[in-house]
Amino acid sequence: MKIGILETGLLVPELAERHGTYPQMFERLLAGRGFDFETWSVVQEQFPNGPEAAEGWLITGSRHGVYEDHPWLPPLEQLIRDITAAGRPLVGVCFGHQVIAQALGGRVEKFAGGWSVGPQDYDFPGGRRRLQAWHQDQVITPPEGAQTVARSDFCAHAALLYPGRAYSVQPHPEFDDATVGGLIEKRGPGVVPDDQLDAARAGLGQPLDSALLADQFERFFRERRIS
Repeated sequence: MKIGILETGLLVPELAERHGTYPQMFERLLAGRGFDFETWSVVQEQFPNGPEAAEGWLITGSRHGVYEDHPWLPPLEQLIRDITAAGRPLVGVCFGHQVIAQALGGRVEKFAGGWSVGPQDYDFPGGRRRLQAWHQDQVITPPEGAQTVARSDFCAHAALLYPGRAYSVQPHPEFDDATVGGLIEKRGPGVVPDDQLDAARAGLGQPLDSALLADQFERFFRERRIS
């Protein structure tokens, strides 16, 4: 099965060289599951011809906000609508989670409660899962028809299921401790409050449930369901 990865953000070169690009992280996360991958860097205005270019689609994270003015955002939102209308399964993570919601009629904002960084606990169907987070923006109002299937004390809509069409999550199952440690050192200072960076750094090394999210993504790509 061919998965088209829509790259919406670029890591700083030092982190990309050390940990891989966003698409490479997802290829690692989903390795050994029978998928082939092709990436279109939409953040650099590289777009596929249409939904038929891949059998399933995945939208990455980004440092950008979905409410910002970028020339690649309107065509990305149209592509999201085209993919879901065509019945191709779509998965989104962090920025991908947010832009799917916005494209389909939801509302995303810079959250007044601040940042969430490092390992966090989320209530998913089947139990509590620990995953890496790195975000301030949140889906505030999901689109009509979207089902909230995971949440945390900080994030009310941490995962959204669009039955038969799309599945998206706010946390980062593709991030490991080394990636988050690099973000703490290279992107956090002066942006994220120091006490939160310290807490995130102290939380590294805990077991993560990233593989369970990879299972959900595979199931959604193949069967349009997460359980």
